[in-house]
Amino acid sequence: MQKEREEFLKEFTSFLQDRGFIWGPSPEIYGGFAGFYTYGPMGKLLKNKIENTVRSIFQSNNFWELETPIVLPDIVWKASGHLDTFADRIIRCSKCKAVFRADKLIEDRIDKSVDHYSDQQLLNAISENNIKCPSCSSDFVYDIKKQSLMMKTKVIDEDASLRPETATVTYLPFRRYYSFFRGKLPIGVFQIGKVFRNEVSPRQHVIRSREFTQAEAQIFIDPEKKNEWEKFEDVKKDKLPFWPWQDQESGKDPSSVSVEAAIKKGWLKTKSYAWCIWLAYTQFINMGIPPGSIRLRQHNPDEKAFYAEDAWDIEVKLRSFGWTECCGVHDRTDYDLTQHSKFSKVNLSATREDGSKVTPHVLEIAFGIDRPVLALLDIFYEKREKEEGKTLLNIPYKLAPIEVMVFPLIKKPSLLKLAEKVKKGLENDFVVTYDEAGSIGKRYLRSTELGVPYCLTIDFDSVKKKDVTIRDRNTAKQIRVKISDLKEVLRKLLENEIKFEKAGKLIKVSSLEK
Repeated sequence: MQKEREEFLKEFTSFLQDRGFIWGPSPEIYGGFAGFYTYGPMGKLLKNKIENTVRSIFQSNNFWELETPIVLPDIVWKASGHLDTFADRIIRCSKCKAVFRADKLIEDRIDKSVDHYSDQQLLNAISENNIKCPSCSSDFVYDIKKQSLMMKTKVIDEDASLRPETATVTYLPFRRYYSFFRGKLPIGVFQIGKVFRNEVSPRQHVIRSREFTQAEAQIFIDPEKKNEWEKFEDVKKDKLPFWPWQDQESGKDPSSVSVEAAIKKGWLKTKSYAWCIWLAYTQFINMGIPPGSIRLRQHNPDEKAFYAEDAWDIEVKLRSFGWTECCGVHDRTDYDLTQHSKFSKVNLSATREDGSKVTPHVLEIAFGIDRPVLALLDIFYEKREKEEGKTLLNIPYKLAPIEVMVFPLIKKPSLLKLAEKVKKGLENDFVVTYDEAGSIGKRYLRSTELGVPYCLTIDFDSVKKKDVTIRDRNTAKQIRVKISDLKEVLRKLLENEIKFEKAGKLIKVSSLEK
């Protein structure tokens, strides 16, 4: 299995680089700085689409978007606990002195989360599984150290840090939210932005890097109202792939159970938190991740943070790295606002209708954008061995980086002129590009490698009849559609409102394929 993953990763990484998705580590011309990557033209378009999907889902569920500072004084990180406790447990090679995260070395070998292991349990697992240094195959120095993940800086002479998450900086303006929303709970906010972690050994491509984009949504809620959540009624019958910690310990597989049943079984404690798990799952489904590639893993009681009432991860199965954590959903209780109230000496409580004071609890959905981007590429990259030279990026149509490509059949002035006119007519509504280089067959091949759903071919009939050929990516079927109808037809196709064969008069694949 490990060898197959390594072979796939080598081929897959080459595809990402050659087709302009992700480059790095960057800057490549200086040898690369581990944990930093550049998104090429295709990768940036895909990342934008993922971010817009996330933004749309949160906004439609009454979360309001924020943008907060990246650099904050260390008093903030002292209050949150990051300055003292946000660290990885590391182990050093006895020969080459390379440093690695102890837990990840073990997880790569046994395919099981060991984040809750004690230092001694980590050392025992490394010894029992005969794990050697990945760099030189030597033994480790059997001593666990801690390495802070905070990226430090100074603002004038004051110690500061780059944010390692967007959550903490979301809590700080609570008084502003409370005023803006007229003193009423619950309050939902979210943000999407860059975060930085001084990872000991960045690994697994953009899965674990030092600079990445994070999306986090927070609900500030009265703890007495956690089971008074109207939105729960709309989703309680929906089944999700739950994997509670007890089933993990006993070796059982995830169970497809309704959200309501998960509460009855005691896996989830409140309706509001259950709804958050449903929303996080919905986010990943809307990103295009297939349901069969997702599971919801509950944290072991020894694994979750001391202040957390509950914690579940969304894990996605990748061909390159196996089951990979992509999102965390946490009930953080009142820890965050209590801590920041204590350190700032500012009251961060809310007032109930009866006049009593309460420190709101925080329900959190947190995930990096980079991981679902890589997941989509990993899942939908397809090398068709029987068709020499053909690679297909079978990404969901609505998430394709480029939605439409326009091809003149050959380089004749009348065709070039009309093709350019068609392209310009679509630019305000779609991500559209133009290609006239090489044979039409080679252009089709290039388009499938980039995952383009629809190619428009302008031929001599197009000049006469004012129509074009639309070619479907996955089936290679073609239809002819009037230029005047193109926008509406393409919109309906991309939104899956109509079937391809219904969008126009179906014609046989012609000599255009040759």
